[in-house]
Amino acid sequence: MTSENFRVLSIIPPMTQLNTPYPSTAYLTGFLRSRGVDAVQEDLALALILGLFTPEGLAQVAQCAKAMPEAARSASVNFFLDFFPRYQRSISLAIAFLQGRDNTLSHRIASRDFLPEGPRFMALEAYDDADSGDPLAWAFGALGQHDRALHLATLYLNDLADVLRDAVDKRFEFVRYAESLAGSQASFDPLAKALAAAPTLIDTHLHALTVAAIEKHQPQLVLLSVPFPGAVYAALRIAQTLKAQFPAIQIALGGGFVNTELRELSDVRVFDFVDFVTLDSGERPLLALLEHLQGKRSATRLVRTFIRKNESPGVSTGSQRVQLMNWSEPDVPFEEVGTATWEGLPLTKYLSLLDMLNPMHRLWSDGRWNKLTVAHGCYWKKCSFCDVSLDYIQRYETASASLLVDRIEQIVAETGQTGFHFVDEAAPPKVLKALAQELLRREVHISWWGNIRFEKTFTPELAELLAQSGCIALSGGLEVASDRLLQLMKKGVSVAQVAQVTQSFSQAGILVHAYLMYGFPTQTVQDTVDALEYVRQLFENGCIQSGFFHRFTCTVHSPVGLNPQDYGIELLPLPPVTFAKNDVGFVDPTGVDHDRLGLGLKKAIYNYMHGVGIEEDVRTWFDFPKNQLPKSSVPRQKIAKALA
Repeated sequence: MTSENFRVLSIIPPMTQLNTPYPSTAYLTGFLRSRGVDAVQEDLALALILGLFTPEGLAQVAQCAKAMPEAARSASVNFFLDFFPRYQRSISLAIAFLQGRDNTLSHRIASRDFLPEGPRFMALEAYDDADSGDPLAWAFGALGQHDRALHLATLYLNDLADVLRDAVDKRFEFVRYAESLAGSQASFDPLAKALAAAPTLIDTHLHALTVAAIEKHQPQLVLLSVPFPGAVYAALRIAQTLKAQFPAIQIALGGGFVNTELRELSDVRVFDFVDFVTLDSGERPLLALLEHLQGKRSATRLVRTFIRKNESPGVSTGSQRVQLMNWSEPDVPFEEVGTATWEGLPLTKYLSLLDMLNPMHRLWSDGRWNKLTVAHGCYWKKCSFCDVSLDYIQRYETASASLLVDRIEQIVAETGQTGFHFVDEAAPPKVLKALAQELLRREVHISWWGNIRFEKTFTPELAELLAQSGCIALSGGLEVASDRLLQLMKKGVSVAQVAQVTQSFSQAGILVHAYLMYGFPTQTVQDTVDALEYVRQLFENGCIQSGFFHRFTCTVHSPVGLNPQDYGIELLPLPPVTFAKNDVGFVDPTGVDHDRLGLGLKKAIYNYMHGVGIEEDVRTWFDFPKNQLPKSSVPRQKIAKALA
C-alpha cells in the first residue's frame, strides 16, 4: 500500500484529562504530517464524557441505577434518582458553561438554586462563615462569581461521576478509569477477564464512538496512545471493537504506560487486540512500522516493536510467542520531531474544572493549555526514586530557543490560544533563560508554566526574567524535606536552597507547587515530623502556594529498585511477569507506619493550601496522641533565617 492512500489515526483513549487534550497524539500527528504522512487524530476520552453527560446519557444511567437493589444504592445514587428531573434539565447547560460557551449562566449557578446539590456539596460546610453565611466568601469574595460557579459546577459533575461509579461501572474515574486492572499487573489475566465480560453502558458508548471515528477517517493504521495504567482497559476495548468490525486495520499500542511497564511483555493474548506494541519515543518505531506495512521493510527490521510470531506457520496458537523486534536505528533528533498540531481535536469542547480552591492547584484542571516540550529527557537524571534508566529520562536533548519560539508561534496561530504548559521532566534553566529572552525579543506574548528542579541557578534575576516572559507558575520536587534524605536521593538540592529559590519565584509573582514524598527508605517518624515542619514554614513564609504528598513507590527502573542494598532495603520477590512490571514491594527495617502518617501529611497540606492551621504544631495533624510523636527538631524560624 502506497503512502498516498495510507492514513494513520491516533486516538486518545479514556481516561486522561478533560480540560485539554493529552499531547501525545498532537505530537505524533504533527511529526507524521511533517514526513508527508496522512495523519489524523481523535480524543475519545473527551467524546465519551460528552456522550454520557447529556439528557439521553443520564436517562441511561438512571435506568442502570433503578435496576440496582435499593439496599445496594449509595447516597449519591439515591440523591441522583430523587432529583433526576433536575439533573436531566440542567446537564446540557452545565456542560456548556464548563466549556466556556455560556458564561452568563454563572449568575444562576452561583445562586445555589439552579444545580441539584448532592453529597459532594457537603464539603462546603467545612468553610461555613458564621458572619456572612457564605461558605465560599473567603475564596471568591463579592466579584468572583464566575469562579464560584465553576467550582459549584465541578462539584455537580463530581456527584455524577460518583453515580456512574456506583451504578454503572465501579472502575469509572474521570482520569484513572480501571487503573487497577493494569498498573503493575504481572499477569494479563485481570484485563483479559474484564475484556471478556459483558460490556457496561460505558463500554457501549465507547464502542459506538470507536465505530464512528473509523467510519469518519477510514484509516489503515490506528495508534492507541496509553499514557497511564488508567487508559489501558479502554484502549483495549477500542482495539476489541476494531478487531471485530474492522479486521483489516492494523493497530499499534504505545505511550508512557507501555514504555514503563510492558518492557518484558510475553503474553501472546495481548496480540488478540493489537498487532504491534512499540517502546519509547514513537517517531523512529513509527517510521519503520509504516515502511513495513507498505512492503518496504521486513518485520525483522522493526525498531523497538513487539509482535506475535508463529514458531511454525500453520500450527496451533500454542506455538506462538511474543518477540521484540529491536532493529537499531538512531532516534529522530528532538529538533526534527516537528511541531505538535491540534487540528481535528474539538478545542472548544474541553471542560474547565475547578476542583480545589487554590490558585496554583487549579492549573491542572482549569483552562485549555497548549502542551509543549522544551527538552527531551532530564538533564539531571540522578534522582534515586526516578526511572532514570528509561529513555524518556535518560536521553537528554534540547532545541534552540529560536526553534521553540517558532513552534510556539505556529501553535498559537493554529489554536488561537496563548496558554502553554511545558511538560518537561525538568525544564533546564539555561534553556528557559534563552527561551524567555527570545520570547521578549520577538514580543511573543504567552502565559506559561512547567516543571523544574529547585536549583540555585534560578536566581532572583532569572525568576524576574521568566515572569516577564509570561511564566505564571512552576512546580518542582522538594520530595522529603530532609537534607539527609535529599542527599540519599541524590536530589542535588537542600531545604534552605529550595526555600531561597521558591521565594525568588514567589516574589516575582510566580506561583509555586512543591511535589512532596513520604515513605522513602530509612525515613523515620522524626524525619516525617521534621519534613512537615519545613513544609509548614515554606507556606508561612510565602515560598510555596501549593503542594501534594505522594507515597514513595519503588520501581524496577529506578536506582532504588536496581540497587536496593544502597538504600538499606530488601526487595520482595515479584511473581513471574508476562505483562506489566514496574512497582516492586520492599522491606524497610525502620518499620514505620507510613500509611498512617500519610493521612496526617495530606490533611495538613490540604489545610495549608487553604490558609488554615499554619500556626499549629505539626503533630496535631496526625492521628496519634501528641505524646506518641516526637516534637519537631526543626527550629520554628529555620526557614525565615535561611531567607534573611
